[in-house]
Amino acid sequence: MGTSFNEQFDQHGSWRREFALRLKLLSEWLKDHDLLDSAVEERLRRLETQMRSDKVMVAFVAEFSRGKSELINAIFFAGYKRRIMPASAGRTTMCPTELGYDADVPPCLRLLPIETRLQPQPLMEWRMATEKWTRVDLDVNDPAQLAKAFEKVAEVRHVSKAEAKALGFWHDDAPEENPMVNAQGKVEVPKWRHALINIAHPLLKQGLVILDTPGLNAIGAEPELTVNLIPQAHAVVFILAADTGVTKSDLSIWREHLITEADDIDSRLVVLNKIDTMWDSLSTPVQVQAQIERQRATSAEILGLPAEQVIPVSAQKGLVAKVNNDAALLQASQLPVLERALSQGVMGQRQKILRTAVAGGIGELRMEAGRAIHIRRRDLAEQTLELRGLRGKNSSVIKHMRARIEQEQVDFDVSGARIHAVRSVHLKLLREVFDLLGTTTLKTEMADLTAALRQPGIKLGVRKAYASTFDRLRAGLRNAQTRSADIQSMLTGTFRQLNAEYGFSLQAPREPDLARYERDLDLVQRSHNQYLGMGNAFRLAQPEFADRLVRALGTRLRLVYEAALGEVELWNKSAAAQLDAQLRERRRNFGRRLEAIERIQQAASGLDDRIAEIESQETAIDEMDAKLAELTNHLMNIPIGGNAPAVPLLRAA
Repeated sequence: MGTSFNEQFDQHGSWRREFALRLKLLSEWLKDHDLLDSAVEERLRRLETQMRSDKVMVAFVAEFSRGKSELINAIFFAGYKRRIMPASAGRTTMCPTELGYDADVPPCLRLLPIETRLQPQPLMEWRMATEKWTRVDLDVNDPAQLAKAFEKVAEVRHVSKAEAKALGFWHDDAPEENPMVNAQGKVEVPKWRHALINIAHPLLKQGLVILDTPGLNAIGAEPELTVNLIPQAHAVVFILAADTGVTKSDLSIWREHLITEADDIDSRLVVLNKIDTMWDSLSTPVQVQAQIERQRATSAEILGLPAEQVIPVSAQKGLVAKVNNDAALLQASQLPVLERALSQGVMGQRQKILRTAVAGGIGELRMEAGRAIHIRRRDLAEQTLELRGLRGKNSSVIKHMRARIEQEQVDFDVSGARIHAVRSVHLKLLREVFDLLGTTTLKTEMADLTAALRQPGIKLGVRKAYASTFDRLRAGLRNAQTRSADIQSMLTGTFRQLNAEYGFSLQAPREPDLARYERDLDLVQRSHNQYLGMGNAFRLAQPEFADRLVRALGTRLRLVYEAALGEVELWNKSAAAQLDAQLRERRRNFGRRLEAIERIQQAASGLDDRIAEIESQETAIDEMDAKLAELTNHLMNIPIGGNAPAVPLLRAA
């Protein structure tokens, strides 16, 4: 039985594959027609990377024993006709587990030992150190072997209180949060810090990433999970148990880790799981449904959500129904309702964001390539005018024309030094922007924040320290934007002057919009502020924990700053590519003009023949322009899926 989410994701994957194919055709066509300058090539590369690496992450978050892993089995892995993720009674997923697909890595389960928490490197760096992970090879054609291997994510160790404290699972100042101590005085902690599962599941191959998180104690102990992975998920499914409703620990997870902005409400779904525990043979179906609706309304009110954002489900019955092809039980489980919400909320929003971003990239690419076509068209028009002016003229006039073109060429070659000087000034100003957005600036800020958090005692001023850091980061971005505006003004003036002196058609590329990275900083700060409440005050008092938190912050901020730098670099490349293209085309133009004069001097019929050639070239240029429009329009009008009509990425103005 197909499901709404799976079908929608299939369509999303088909759209991405079709886009990649058409982008490759456009790239080859641009190369064949010598339109692939460095700026166009960079835009093509970015579009291709964006489409190839686009991932949709769905994070499943819950306290222990809410049926989280069973829900993942029911939605994504029912096709195996058995449980794949461990979902037995009691605690199951003990460490954050990511399921995804990387074609360069064989099917395997990789496990990072919990002891890595004792070392300073952030999780992002550990991902690169593959030799530090325990690897278990997987047979994707053997569901039993898969299920057996996945049981490892539930493994635990028993350690002393001192070791549990060093690992972040024991807090002397918050005894109510501590795990149980067994008869031997040992504390149970997860054996693994993080798990990565790489399998060629159809949905994972298309870019879906599933994040299965552990319960509250483990979530709180891993800052990178809380401040990086969960906030960056495109959807979060928060699971409650229908028989208990919102417990105190559920509310702690919700308030400290999952409360988001109102405009992001579609990406937060709450699942009231295990409604089958309320199916009572002594009550009528109407009475049972009324009880479920009361629990739903109460949960929505406590969490501050509209009731439609809380979806009652039985994951276990939904899985059984799919395995046994039982349509009636599937309907009763209400799993299809959740899948529809996921497909409309998550996939609909993801497609909208990706299509908008892609549309902007294609528009810029079309403008860059169209500029080169325009230069060629203008040069041909000038040549035609020049040659028609020679009709009926004697050989001395033609000889004089040749001498004039040769002098123009000499003067133009001298102008190269002027253009080189323009580039030098431009690059000098750009270096100031690069410094403001560089890793040195970020490292300095992270070091200052670490020093502030290392002050002894409970960090009642931790929010203030964070606020000061983010205020300085925002000021730096604004400073970079101001410098960019100065460079843009200089470019506009210089290009205008070069256009007047040398007949160029240079146009300053669009200035980078660094304000949107300020908005990214706001989102990062909000995700950290949620983490800085009194509930984490005792953890923040531990220097090791504060260090981990700042390293997690640094990892996320580095992504923001790298994206901002990338935009500035593309802006620079676009300006430089225009100069290169116009210099190249102008040199070619001189060559063509001299060749035409030479042919005219050698044969009386050369003039008319050359004019006819240019007219045919003008026709070819018009056809090239039309083809560019056709290929880029083709990219922006790919159907969403199946045989659906094309849905434009950009509405015609």
